[in-house]
Amino acid sequence: MKNTKEKMVTETPLLMAEKACQALMQTFRPEELPPVNEFHYHQGVFLYGMYRVYQATGKKEYFNYVKGYFDHLIDEYGNVRFERDQLDSTMAGILLFPLYEETKDQRYMIAAKRLRSALDTINRTSENGFWHKEKYPYQMWLDGLFMGGPFMLLYSQHFHEEELIQTVLLQEKLMRKHMMDEKTGLLYHAWDEKKVQPWANSETGCSPEFWGRSVGWYGTALIDLLEILADRKRGQEELIQSLQHFISAIVKFQEDKTGLWYQIVDKGDLEDNWLESSSSALFIYFIAKALKHGYVDDSYRQVVDKAYKGLLEHMVVENETTLTLSGICIGTSAGVYDYYVERPTSENDLHGMGAFILGSMAYYDLIKE
Repeated sequence: MKNTKEKMVTETPLLMAEKACQALMQTFRPEELPPVNEFHYHQGVFLYGMYRVYQATGKKEYFNYVKGYFDHLIDEYGNVRFERDQLDSTMAGILLFPLYEETKDQRYMIAAKRLRSALDTINRTSENGFWHKEKYPYQMWLDGLFMGGPFMLLYSQHFHEEELIQTVLLQEKLMRKHMMDEKTGLLYHAWDEKKVQPWANSETGCSPEFWGRSVGWYGTALIDLLEILADRKRGQEELIQSLQHFISAIVKFQEDKTGLWYQIVDKGDLEDNWLESSSSALFIYFIAKALKHGYVDDSYRQVVDKAYKGLLEHMVVENETTLTLSGICIGTSAGVYDYYVERPTSENDLHGMGAFILGSMAYYDLIKE
């Protein structure tokens, strides 16, 4: 039986996740989540975290809040308006499946089919990699694996569309092929097949930096894809190797004093670079889950212990029922070093709060037993 001190430590991440949920619930009604009236990953990542809190606590207020967002945007016929030319729009679709399982409301599955149909119209690279958005032609971004991958795998499960699994595995393989840096083991934020973007390396087509949150989305996608596929053998063994290799690379850049990571991951020695909270939270998420599933050994436990402690100490101000999370890079495109480090930061932005809740819940699941 845990003593009182151990119980407090164990419960802390769950408490922090609830306070993060409450902070935004007290600020926005579900239909007011920014950007208002958009079916988008900003809301999706936050509500994905909130759904994890609901699973752990059984508190209906969280489920009802998630449901409220979707019910505002999906009409009685299952229609949902979204930007059909980008992977970002499909991310929130991962929550349609648990909503359907709990309510059996067919509107959610109709909406899922709408999202699925849009994937067929997104343009592709010469190797069948998804363009990140129509306005970013011939570009693959690391973000895209998380924005589209888990939704496609969940859809394939519900509707028995096996070929979607191979589509997802191909996206990850192409990212490794074109975006991985052999020296560091990290992946660049973006790749331009045509090599014409101002940021594109003339030989590789890659953007020049390892942007923290994009690196975090990639790792988050890897662990989520592995969880969804579970023990079904579909060629995901390469995902396990990718995750293991990636984690061993990312931990080398953990800042020693705080346990956090920098906006540009590998350049913590530069004076204008800065510690960023959302990426640090995402790293906690996929490393903690990799530990939980036995993909990496216990030596990595100290990495997440230090990182979560640092996140609370340096980025979180706790209040009685809520918290404030700082150091969150706002929405960001691909670019060069100066562009990234000059990006503004915000407090309680949905990118950061969603990542913080996910990281907290993954850490909670790791330490509660």
